[in-house]
Amino acid sequence: MQTILVTGSAGFIGFHVSRALLESGHRVIGLDSHNDYYSQTLKADREAQLTPHKGFTAVHGKVEDPGLLMSLFEEYRPDGVIHLAAQAGVRYSIENPRAYVEANLVGTFELLEAARAFPPQHMMMASTSSVYGANTKMPYSETDKTEAPLSFYAATKKSNEVMAHSYAHLFKLPITMFRFFTVFGPWGRPDMAPHLFTDAILKGEPIKVFNHGDMQRDFTYIDDLVAGILGLLQQAPTASAVEGDSLSPVAPWRAVNIGNGAPVKLIDFISAIETTLGLEAQKRMMPMQPGDVSATWADDNLIGQLIGGIPKTPLADAVEAYVGWFGSYYA
Repeated sequence: MQTILVTGSAGFIGFHVSRALLESGHRVIGLDSHNDYYSQTLKADREAQLTPHKGFTAVHGKVEDPGLLMSLFEEYRPDGVIHLAAQAGVRYSIENPRAYVEANLVGTFELLEAARAFPPQHMMMASTSSVYGANTKMPYSETDKTEAPLSFYAATKKSNEVMAHSYAHLFKLPITMFRFFTVFGPWGRPDMAPHLFTDAILKGEPIKVFNHGDMQRDFTYIDDLVAGILGLLQQAPTASAVEGDSLSPVAPWRAVNIGNGAPVKLIDFISAIETTLGLEAQKRMMPMQPGDVSATWADDNLIGQLIGGIPKTPLADAVEAYVGWFGSYYA
């Protein structure tokens, strides 16, 4: 049994990661602010699924609160850290960039300082496919350039990567940055497309289809992502690299894509929801939104070499699971 600190434990991904860790016999210290970016009830309901586990300790607070993470590291001395707390959302970063400075930049600094004082065996920190920004080469490889983010959200995540690299180099902290791709599934965020589409179709309302439907996303089912995170948790970076690795030559640091490795047309994703619901969507074609990209596609060779890859739930099965949960939760 290991003690794992999970930040953002009441968030979508953090909840699923925490539950999987608890079911594997680990102790989880779950830190979450329960902020009002979206439904606090949904966050509380997720956390309520975790609290019955005797190995779970809930802590409410912001990662950017001075000294909070330092005190948690000192008290619990975590063996591993999975840092998922962040201000999410590409479009919201245009409206309220300060929230991203505080949670994503200051919060990550507080985490790195705490790890410097009380080093864990491995730190895993969430990045995003958005760091690939204006790249047109597909699929995105971990060794591709990431110097042209298209949103402030992506810029803060790129900043997290380079901040982590400096601490990994200076203080020999093993750090893995995982770049995830359009994750969805039960308990998903209400500001994401699967929720917005499903909700509107059930209500007979039109859905917004951006870039006139000319979009592709590497949709990744939540269970598949969690399997990748837990697998990589036991693979702390060392000096040994594999072909095509992003491992730093001067630090125990690497970036790893976690994605399905197969882009899906947005129209086909909508069609899968329509088929599951037995209803047809009213589609309102819209131009591309600022900060968005037309396609994402993960090169999954590296994660395949490191842990043998991740499960790849068929799209129809993943959509059916999501829609089934949506109907029961929001009934």
